Amino acid sequence: MSDTLFIALQHILPQHLLSRGTGWLAATRIKAIKNTFISRFAQAYDVNMAEAAEENPLAYENFNAFFTRALKPGMRPIAQGAKVVACPADGAISQIGGISQDRIFQAKGRDYSVDALLGGDAARARPFIGGQFATVYLSPKDYHRVHMPFTGRLREMIYVPGDLYSVNAATAGNVDNLFARNERLVCIFDTAAGPMAVVLVGAMIVAGIATVWAGDIKPHGRHVTVSGYQHQNITLQKGDELGRFYLGSTAIVLFGPNVVEWADGLTAGAAVRMGAAFGTLR
Repeated sequence: MSDTLFIALQHILPQHLLSRGTGWLAATRIKAIKNTFISRFAQAYDVNMAEAAEENPLAYENFNAFFTRALKPGMRPIAQGAKVVACPADGAISQIGGISQDRIFQAKGRDYSVDALLGGDAARARPFIGGQFATVYLSPKDYHRVHMPFTGRLREMIYVPGDLYSVNAATAGNVDNLFARNERLVCIFDTAAGPMAVVLVGAMIVAGIATVWAGDIKPHGRHVTVSGYQHQNITLQKGDELGRFYLGSTAIVLFGPNVVEWADGLTAGAAVRMGAAFGTLR
């Protein structure tokens, strides 16, 4: 299928209905359905089950459990050092670099605003103006839990409703404001280096997003700000699990200006692994 046709189909498909249908399929425990779904998916995407805590793909209760499978202990060592930032997820760099005033680079000829990405609140976006960003794309075969790049205390979580376009390279290069128009979950943390944002971006047939402190996020299309967590003193250490995707998507990390220097070799298309050294605090 050509990129042009792929993009055109996304414009006309019932994105949310398709995702809800996929969500039912991914959650079912009917063995004949879930085993077929898991087997075909694992084969099609050459999923490496040798890394998984449970290596037998058919042992999982449903597709969601298989897709968000835990890894064996030690499979993803967390980069050590008080000033070292860790990669939040397995996948590939979509884009990485500096935030130009309030604009984040998406693809050639396309960018989007920090304000829009973080839910349309200028005060929330202000600390990241002129800062640094990193966008990590999780492909279907990847480990799909997102972990903390740096130790931080949760300040607020914001669910932002939106579209559900694919987030692969073809769509990023052809759909304006992709990451600021798709459904997403914005998590703002206070760290020793200032505020850090970790944004979990939904995509086509992504059936859900979950966090370790709130479980599945199902606000049914409403714009929801959940600020009560600041009173629960939720602090996650570098490398701790933050959340997970039910089917693949993208994680975006933001820091303020003059805070972090990304590691050498992190350019668009570079493969990355959760826990590896991602950058260093200045």
